[in-house]
Amino acid sequence: MKTVRLTALAFLCIASLGAGPGIAEEPAPFASLPGLWAGKGRLGFKDGKVEAVECRATYFVSGDKRELKQTVRCASGGGKVEVKSVITYDAGKLTGTWNETVYNLAGDISGEVTKQGLKISAKGADLHADMEVIVKQAKQIIEIHFDSEVLVGLTLVLDKSSPSAQAP
Repeated sequence: MKTVRLTALAFLCIASLGAGPGIAEEPAPFASLPGLWAGKGRLGFKDGKVEAVECRATYFVSGDKRELKQTVRCASGGGKVEVKSVITYDAGKLTGTWNETVYNLAGDISGEVTKQGLKISAKGADLHADMEVIVKQAKQIIEIHFDSEVLVGLTLVLDKSSPSAQAP
């Protein structure tokens, strides 16, 4: 059960994805995110096992483009997770909270905006993970490293869906 729970926690980090191209000059890094993003990746375990992962993320951005609300759903051979988060941007810094609804877990998000995207730290009772998110046009490349007895890392590539592919 702990392995499944930690696998679930791996996906919560995806909840802190985000920023648009040209972020160093852009005062509102969430401006390019609204909509549906989907993709695949790999989750690595310390015992050498690797699982394929599929995720969908839906982003909602406030009118001033400084608050991001999102829902992320992921599935792998180890199970499914759903993470909801709220992230706020202020003066180059990111703060927020996440809540994993399947396993009823929660924690905090902190980080900063970089020229390439974001550097994020996600913490909860059973989790500490650091990640880097690179955004290039309609792609997000996510690399996560875990401080865990079970997990090593998660690599994920998400593509933004075209507006016609999004639900109304």
